[in-house]
Amino acid sequence: MVFLFKLLLVVLLLFIIFNLARAMFEMVKGPQENEEEVEQDKPMSFYLGRRVFLSALAVVLMVAALLTGFIDPNVRPY
Repeated sequence: MVFLFKLLLVVLLLFIIFNLARAMFEMVKGPQENEEEVEQDKPMSFYLGRRVFLSALAVVLMVAALLTGFIDPNVRPY
C-alpha cells in the first residue's frame, strides 16, 4: 500500500513537470495567424495554475500521510 502511495506521488510529480513544459511551450510560441487557432489554445496561466494546484495537492498528501503514520520520515543521521 505504501508503494502505491509513493507511486501516486511520482506520477503526480511527473504530471507537474509535464504541465510546466506545456506552459513553457505556450510562452515561447509565436502569435497565431488565424483566429480559429487562438480560440482553441489555452493560456499559459491555465497550465501554471494546474501545476500549482497539483504541487499543493502533493504537499497536502505527504503531510497527511506523515501525520497519520502511513509513511515514516527518515531518521536523523547523527
